[in-house]
Amino acid sequence: MARGNSLRDLPSVDRLLADDSIAPLAAQHGRQLVVTAIRNALAHAREDVQAGGGVGNLVHRVLNELETLEVPRLRRSLNATGVLVHTNLGRAPLAEEALERVVEVGRGYSNLEYDLTAGARGSRQDHLAPLLRDLTGAEAALVVNNNAAAVLLALAALAEGREVIVSRGELIEIGDGFRIPDVLMRSGSKLVEVGTTNRTRIADYEHAVEESTAAILRVHQSNFRMVGFTAQPSLRELSALAERRGLVLVDDLGSGLLDELEDEPSPRSSLDAGAHLVCFSGDKLLGGPQAGIVVGRADLVERLRHHPLQRALRPDKLTLAALEGTLALYRSGRQDAIPVPRMLREDLGVVHARAERLASLTGGAIEATVARVGGGALPVTELPSFACALEPELAEGLRGGDLPVIGVVRDGRLLLDCRTLTDAEAEEAAEAVRSCRVR
Repeated sequence: MARGNSLRDLPSVDRLLADDSIAPLAAQHGRQLVVTAIRNALAHAREDVQAGGGVGNLVHRVLNELETLEVPRLRRSLNATGVLVHTNLGRAPLAEEALERVVEVGRGYSNLEYDLTAGARGSRQDHLAPLLRDLTGAEAALVVNNNAAAVLLALAALAEGREVIVSRGELIEIGDGFRIPDVLMRSGSKLVEVGTTNRTRIADYEHAVEESTAAILRVHQSNFRMVGFTAQPSLRELSALAERRGLVLVDDLGSGLLDELEDEPSPRSSLDAGAHLVCFSGDKLLGGPQAGIVVGRADLVERLRHHPLQRALRPDKLTLAALEGTLALYRSGRQDAIPVPRMLREDLGVVHARAERLASLTGGAIEATVARVGGGALPVTELPSFACALEPELAEGLRGGDLPVIGVVRDGRLLLDCRTLTDAEAEEAAEAVRSCRVR
């Protein structure tokens, strides 16, 4: 189609749609998608003309727009930031076994809510409960779509219209402005703050208990650490108070961890210390899909299970399949097959060898650096690592490639941290660098 230099040279959508080079595309890609591409091409051409440029080749513009529209918006990317549980990059990558379970369950029908033994309706909550009981020592378990939902459901089912006691030092805000007080408000319970920001004593909780008190909520300070003149009662002290006064003790662990690691509490240790219900994430440190898990006393879990909110917050079959695959690896002692636990414990020599390989393929330099856990977990933990240092001008091009590579620009260099890359991904990153340099 002829070029032009004024707005009068722009054809109508219908005229472009009838062009011999564009008309066949409607059958291949769908008329609506081609029309959208034409409208986008005309809009950009209009902007160029108004900026003093020309219309250009509209057929080429339409083809480019169509190609852009067909590229999936949610795309696999390479995380070379050194942040293991990177919220913006999808948090925990799944283990191969978890992915296999997703494919197997997702490719056809499943017994999601069908009891194969009884030949009658079943519950989706029954599939993972035995695994979670084994791994945590809990009497019962329930899965929802994220940990915030787990806390919301617990409070709604156990404390709606009544008071929940929380230390002021635990009224935290997590990502995207999400705050614990907001969860309590939406659950229908009433927040009762005790203590001060840095010091809360068991007596503060004791004095706050009233006739209308239903629960004590302990929130793990997972995304920050408070040091200095601080004090918090132990979980055992809170448990003793809850038992004495007939309250429910809910422990929100946030990131969740089935193994022991530094000072990060596990669901089993919380239950052993006397928590009645423990809420934690299926992704983050556990290394599975986004999910919220509640474990604890059977009668309390049953109340959550029958609350109307449970249906709105329940996970789908793909989430359950991925979580089952992940938990099965923990049960068999194969945690190293799960990417996040593997990256946490990977030998520094292996990381250095990977950085050496990437540097040799790209002409970069090896640089010692520090990786982080991320995802609001172990905020002060530093993981020694090595990165391949490249020219910073590559950062934008690598983000815009067919396989986006996300690194960190620091001190005038682009760092591709090799703790968050596998050996195969390092090879892919090297190819992306080569492609970026020739574009």
